[in-house]
Amino acid sequence: MPRLSEVIAALESLWPAERAESWDAVGTVAGDPDQQVTRVLFAVDPVQEIVDEAVNLGADLLVTHHPLYLRGTTTVAATHFKGRVVHTLIKNDIALHVAHTNADTADPGVSDALAGALGLRVTGPLVPDPTDPAGRRGLGRLCALDHPLTVRELAARAAERLPATAQGIRVAGDPEAPVRTVAVSGGSGDSLFDHVRAAGVDAFLTADLRHHPVSEARAHSPLALLDAAHWATEWPWCELAASQLDEISDRHGWDLRVHVSTTVTDPWTAHAASTTSDPLGAPN
Repeated sequence: MPRLSEVIAALESLWPAERAESWDAVGTVAGDPDQQVTRVLFAVDPVQEIVDEAVNLGADLLVTHHPLYLRGTTTVAATHFKGRVVHTLIKNDIALHVAHTNADTADPGVSDALAGALGLRVTGPLVPDPTDPAGRRGLGRLCALDHPLTVRELAARAAERLPATAQGIRVAGDPEAPVRTVAVSGGSGDSLFDHVRAAGVDAFLTADLRHHPVSEARAHSPLALLDAAHWATEWPWCELAASQLDEISDRHGWDLRVHVSTTVTDPWTAHAASTTSDPLGAPN
């Protein structure tokens, strides 16, 4: 059985901490480097529900995409929900490791997993990493469809293949417009509109799109926008990451048992559709 330090070294080879954004908080949050690891759980969010799942599973290591303390803290008291997470982890000898923006830009990374879930062929990064001579790393991915779809059909495919959430898939643009090329970015993507327009793709699928950036983007070009739930666009990475660790485990003879949480930690729990499609019926 490997020690935690050995497993962390393997994870760091996939997602080096130095490739994270300067504002990010990645790496090992809790755990004894000398503890043995036999079972690993991957999830998007380090919330209490996921930590309890790790306890019930008998996991020694929890790997999440989102940081626990992105902005730092002065306390880990169990009177706070994040403090309770830390207490639960330590009491049950469970380590926590985070791969966030360093996993976003990895090759393969979060957006590769998103493209794979949607059946899209990746042609390159949306925002290339200038430190990568191969030109494969970077933020977001540019993709092609093997057969053209309409925007409506692409949205239906996303709704079918991504994990189900209360939000589903929102669309801005002509539902019947043809789509041959797509940009994708797991997580919040409305800061990437300039790059997407420069790429000249037909559609952009991401999450957390806001009114004003979408309105301005639509005014600039006929680009179709597909807005999925943040959690749903990043969950496919957990399966990709788990398969990568499985391969490393097999290569080293570690015999790790690697799991992916299917617990939905998207914070939105319900959706009520509008009762009219008549835009004149909407209030000012």
